[in-house]
Amino acid sequence: MASTTTAPSESESELARDDPLSADELLVDRESATTPELSVVMPTLNEEEGIETCLNWIKSAVEELQLPTEIIISDSSTDRTPEIAREMGAIVVEPDGKGYGYAYRYAFERTRGQYIVMGDADTTYDFTQIPRLLDHLEETGADVVMGSRLDGEIKDGSMPTLHQYVGNPLLTQFLNAFYEAGVSDAHSGFRIFTREAYERMDLETDGMEFASEMIMDAGAKDLQIAEVPIVYHEREGEETLDSFRDGWRHVRFMLVNAPGYLFSVPGVLLALFGAAVMAVAHTGVALGEVTLGVNSMIAGSLFTILGIQVGTLGVFATVASDPIQKPGDAVTSWVSTYGTLERGATAGLIVFAAGASYATWLIVDWALNGFAAVPFTTSGLVAFTAIVVGVQLVFSSFFFSAVN
Repeated sequence: MASTTTAPSESESELARDDPLSADELLVDRESATTPELSVVMPTLNEEEGIETCLNWIKSAVEELQLPTEIIISDSSTDRTPEIAREMGAIVVEPDGKGYGYAYRYAFERTRGQYIVMGDADTTYDFTQIPRLLDHLEETGADVVMGSRLDGEIKDGSMPTLHQYVGNPLLTQFLNAFYEAGVSDAHSGFRIFTREAYERMDLETDGMEFASEMIMDAGAKDLQIAEVPIVYHEREGEETLDSFRDGWRHVRFMLVNAPGYLFSVPGVLLALFGAAVMAVAHTGVALGEVTLGVNSMIAGSLFTILGIQVGTLGVFATVASDPIQKPGDAVTSWVSTYGTLERGATAGLIVFAAGASYATWLIVDWALNGFAAVPFTTSGLVAFTAIVVGVQLVFSSFFFSAVN
C-alpha cells in the first residue's frame, strides 16, 4: 500500500517558524548575504585560556536576543586564540598596526551591525549580559551604554585594590570634570553603542587611552551616555595592563585634549593673581596688618608674565591641535574667534610703549644724575613688566597667525 504524507496544518507551520534559532544558526559570517543586526568585537592578544568561555557567553546572549549577529575577533596572538575563535564561528581579522585602540578601530571599520558591542576576551566581562545593555540602550534612547563595575560588583581578585579605590575613581573624576561625561566608571571596557554614534565619533588613538577617548569624544559631541551595573570577574590568562604607564597615558591624553584646563584657566588665574599682587604692592594698600613690599612686587610681576605665557599656550593649542574639548573661557574664545596678527601686535606695541616710556625716563634721569645709583621702585618694576608682556604679545601674535 502506498503511503500518504499529510501536509502540516497552518498552525503547525506557524509553530515551526516560532521555534528559536540556535546561536550557530544566528551567527553571520563575512560572506553571508544576511546583514547582522548586532556586531560583537573583542581584541585578543594570547587569550586562548578565556576566548572559548567568552564566545560561549556571547552565543547564549545571541540565542536570547534572536538577532543575526557577527562576532569579530581583532587578533594579534601567537597562541591558539584565532584557531579557537574560527572553530566557534567567529570572524578573525588581523590588524596591520599595534595597540589596544588600533585593534578596536580596525575591527569597528569591518562591522556591519546596527549595534556594536565591545569587550575584553579575558572573561572579566560576562557577555551573557549583552541583552541587558541592549535593552537599556533602547529604553533610554541613549547612544552609548556602559557596564559600570564600580556601581556593580567587583569579584575578589578581579581588580587590584589600587585600581578599584584610587586609579579608576580618580581617572573617572578627571574625565567627568573635564568633559562632563557624567559616568561612574569611565574605563569599563564593556560597552554597546549604535552605529550612528560610532560614525559621529572621531576615534584616532591606538593605545589604552582609547577607552577614555571614546567617552571624551562622545561627551564633546553631546551623545547620551547611560550605564548599567555589571559584575566584574577575575581574568583568565596573563595580565597585559601596565598600571602606571597606561594610567599616565589616560591622564596625558585627557589633559592634552582639554587645553582650557591645562593652559587657559591656569594662565588666566596666574595673570590675575600676579596683577592683583602688583597692584596692592604698588599702591601700598595694607592687608590687615600686612603691607606688601618690593619682594611681593617682584613675585607679582613673575606671576603675571608666567600667566600670560601659559594662557597664550592655551590659545595656540586650541587653534593648532583641534582638541576634543575646546576652552570655554571668555578670553580664549574671544582670541580664537577675533584674534588677528594686527590686533595682537598693536596691543603688544601699546603695552610695550607704555613700559618703555617710563623706562626711558628712568634712564634719562639716571644719566642726568651722573649715573649715580638709582633706587629700585615699584613703578620701575611695573614698567619693565609691561615691556616684557608687550614683547610677548607681539611675538605671540605672529606665532598665532602662523598656526591659525
